[in-house]
Amino acid sequence: MATRGRPRTFDPDTALRQALDLFWERGYEGTSLSDLAQAMGIASASIYACFGSKADLFRQVMELYGATAGAPPRRALSEHPTARAAIHAMLRATADQITRPDAPHYCMLILAAPTGAVENHAVREFLADIRRSQFTAIRDRLVRGLADGDITASDASVDAIARYYATLVQGLSVQARDGATRAELEAVITCAMAGWNALTSGQRTTA
Repeated sequence: MATRGRPRTFDPDTALRQALDLFWERGYEGTSLSDLAQAMGIASASIYACFGSKADLFRQVMELYGATAGAPPRRALSEHPTARAAIHAMLRATADQITRPDAPHYCMLILAAPTGAVENHAVREFLADIRRSQFTAIRDRLVRGLADGDITASDASVDAIARYYATLVQGLSVQARDGATRAELEAVITCAMAGWNALTSGQRTTA
């Protein structure tokens, strides 16, 4: 039996990578569907047929971004034996990614859609949810440090410490976007880690 419709004449994976590059360069609202069609080399109708709406495409782009540029900082949290080493490595991996010479100097989770039209609120909330998951991942690593005994922060302070380092990750992105070099970001990270003992050596509460 003959198949319906014409076969695709493009590679969806390649097209998605091209969409990622454009969204990363221009942000969500700065990228139009016609811009995407031109960059991806396909008609707007083919974008809808393969990826859905612009918002649907952006969500798939962010999944790809998370699996590529977003992966090293996330791996750092799980691969290092102590909480301090994990947080330090996460910050350095973040700085590496947002100052790469082959990509825009910012994290898409932070700056791809910080503000904008009311109709794009769902996209901004989508990104906010991912940022909240970053905070949770940092907090979970600190909790693991408590269990392992390599930090002694009070249970009540863990949220604040996690939020501090999540805020630092976001701030590094803004600094890189505004022109800070990798060396300048490293100096910020050094300052942040200098306070580690003071942050994590509080009296732990017990039941």
